[in-house]
Amino acid sequence: MAAKSKPVRGDSAIAFEFLNQISIISQLATTVMERQLPLGLTLSQFSVLNWFTRVDQQANPGRLARAFEVTGGAMTNTLRKLEGKGLVRIVPDPASGRQKIVTITGAGRRARERAVRCVGADLEGLIGVLPAKEIRTALPVLEATRRYLDGSRSTAA
Repeated sequence: MAAKSKPVRGDSAIAFEFLNQISIISQLATTVMERQLPLGLTLSQFSVLNWFTRVDQQANPGRLARAFEVTGGAMTNTLRKLEGKGLVRIVPDPASGRQKIVTITGAGRRARERAVRCVGADLEGLIGVLPAKEIRTALPVLEATRRYLDGSRSTAA
């Protein structure tokens, strides 16, 4: 890992422009994804399914709400819709009378994979403009940015 250099005047402006570009890309990417998601999935529903394949096999609704920085009620609503589609399973936590455990189902994994394929087909034009090699080169910077922002989130409820 490279040694950290001391910030110089103007670095915060560069950091702002970097995050500003990511924000704009996020907004545009959200629109592309929402147009292509199959099975009546919303982006928030897809994001939960994606979280299960990326982060952990199970979670309680509170952990998911914190991960997505949404209210417990908003996450409960999303989870109920996913459960109604058979894409997640919600069961009582045997260690707690009040908590629930949420897991992705096989159908949820298949729906997530189908969504990735549908969205990916719409992104082939991006590879024509920005070769996969350049995208691979940018991924470590984006991942480090995500880790930093994720680690610096406020833990206050």
